Amino acid sequence: MDDPYKLLGVAPDATQDQIKSSYRKLARKLHPDLHPGDKDAEDKFKKVSVAYDMLSDPAKRARYDAGELDGSGNEKRQQYRRHSSAGAGPGGFGGGFGGGFGGGGFKFGDNADDIFSELLRRRNKGKAGAGGKHWFEEEEEPLRGADSQYSLKVPFAEAAQGTTKRITLPTGKNLDVKVPAGTKDGATLRLKGQGNPGRSGGVAGDALIEIKVEPHGFFTRDGDDVLITLPISLPEAVLGGKVTVPTIDGKVSLNIPANTNSGVVMRLKGKGIPHGKGRGDQLVTLKIMLPDKPDADLEHFLKGWAAKHAYDVRSRQGMD
Repeated sequence: MDDPYKLLGVAPDATQDQIKSSYRKLARKLHPDLHPGDKDAEDKFKKVSVAYDMLSDPAKRARYDAGELDGSGNEKRQQYRRHSSAGAGPGGFGGGFGGGFGGGGFKFGDNADDIFSELLRRRNKGKAGAGGKHWFEEEEEPLRGADSQYSLKVPFAEAAQGTTKRITLPTGKNLDVKVPAGTKDGATLRLKGQGNPGRSGGVAGDALIEIKVEPHGFFTRDGDDVLITLPISLPEAVLGGKVTVPTIDGKVSLNIPANTNSGVVMRLKGKGIPHGKGRGDQLVTLKIMLPDKPDADLEHFLKGWAAKHAYDVRSRQGMD
């Protein structure tokens, strides 16, 4: 006779939770619906079900441990009545299962296959949900779906000002991703419930969108400030004047003072990255650029000018 503890793979001192957990795993693995036509799996499932019916009942389990019941739940001292009695006694096979099926017990003379077929039929009828789940699946706790991860490239100015981008998931579903103004490179946006589906009624996971801010041709970011190096001509540096400067909002005018050197940094207030308290600034570093090609008139002028107005720029920087 099979030992119910061995059938369920648990120790004789196992707790009810351990017995239940082991049974659920075996039931999912061996259920006849998952193995149509597999007689061996069906027989194992029947044995596991009998073992669980007995060990999940504290009274039956105690009697089995005391040697009063065999591995099938039969009274050991009444087995001789199997062929002579029309029905099982109070502790016999019929009594062992009768209480769980609306008062209708099974007789010792019944065919074992019929008994287990009826057992499964009544359990599935009473516990199968509208969604078609079996009784052994209903007890699963809802599990949240896993998060899914994606990356999204966003141009520098759009990340600074804020934008909405559409992405297509592997499932073919389109999602509109709102990128807040001031989003930094490497920031992760979370879209609730747009990840992998949950199990057993659990909620879906989230979609995690990592933002990849694309480098700009001349803008860089420093905190909430935007940095830019602006080339100016020699006449603009010497004489001063208004020049056009690009910003993330568009072009603006900047007044260059006369006699301005390369490396001077000018500030455009409020033209930087938006943030909770306002906006950063744009810092414009001026860089004097000579003509692309040598200019004979400029060379002639500077030779005459330098002879009369020589000055040492490096000594002023302590480099002499």
